[in-house]
Amino acid sequence: MNRKDDHVRLALQQPFQTNDFDHVRLKHDSLSTTSLTTIQLSTQFLNQTIPYPFYINAMTGGSDNTKLINERLAQLAAHFTIPMATGSMSAALKDPTLASSFTIARETYPQGFLLANLGGGQPVEKAWKAVDLIKANALQIHLNVIQELVMPEGDKDFTSWALHLENIVKAMKVPVLVKEVGFGMSKKTLLKLKRVGVRYVDVAGQGGTNFAVIENDRRENKLPLLNTMGLSTVESLLEAKKVDGLTIYASGGVRQGLDIVKALVLGAKAVGLSGYFLKLVTQHSHEEAIQQVEQLILEIRMAMVVVGAPTIASLSSVDYILMSHLARYQEHV
Repeated sequence: MNRKDDHVRLALQQPFQTNDFDHVRLKHDSLSTTSLTTIQLSTQFLNQTIPYPFYINAMTGGSDNTKLINERLAQLAAHFTIPMATGSMSAALKDPTLASSFTIARETYPQGFLLANLGGGQPVEKAWKAVDLIKANALQIHLNVIQELVMPEGDKDFTSWALHLENIVKAMKVPVLVKEVGFGMSKKTLLKLKRVGVRYVDVAGQGGTNFAVIENDRRENKLPLLNTMGLSTVESLLEAKKVDGLTIYASGGVRQGLDIVKALVLGAKAVGLSGYFLKLVTQHSHEEAIQQVEQLILEIRMAMVVVGAPTIASLSSVDYILMSHLARYQEHV
């Protein structure tokens, strides 16, 4: 079976789980002066104003099945005018017959804000080709050391990644967003990214799809020691508070509108969702998916009323309590 199809199949099989968003308690305002109908949900994403504080994060591409998924994701993105990132485009750069599984996003969403996607360690030439292939508005570089180590056919040499990333950031004329793939980012990583010129980061923490588990499911000889590695999205956002000069986005384990609001309160400027949208377009009709996203938007509005925040920017002043291990963790960040 195609590796990309394996990833989709195994991602959909991973069970719903609790995560660190459940241990963040927002302080509500019992005398809220906001209105559900006047809440403003627009925010900035890579220097563009978007109507809602979330986007479709990188998932897939590289097969006939994933072409259909990307088409459905693009249809949903177009309906709500939100950004969409494709999955890693390395396969299409190696085999042009796979290109249509990515270009379908631009064909379906011609005026949309699309992010091309490549893994860490790719040279500038491939970055240009990826952006050009889908006429992307931005480039997303994913850092997935843990996944690569477990992946049977994955990279094992990461010595050139930082240099390639620095060259890409300097050369690209579109914004470059660097993200993890579900293992989070530490203060140390964020400082290293800042030093090579990165300005935009998606911390993409633990709590959602686990690619170490997925790659282990594809292996004959298992490497379970890496299944629990990494930082949660909440922990990563707390780490990011100690680093100035970066614009932070968040993803990983986002299940509902309240999770989005919590991420925004913790410092994210917008929030990416992958597994949420994958399930929508593979398990529901387009009309049902639209209804589910409308419900997500309503949940965000309701949460903002409860905490007394009329705009996305005002969420930065909302107080919160970290429960259990997170309270202790914050003391040592």
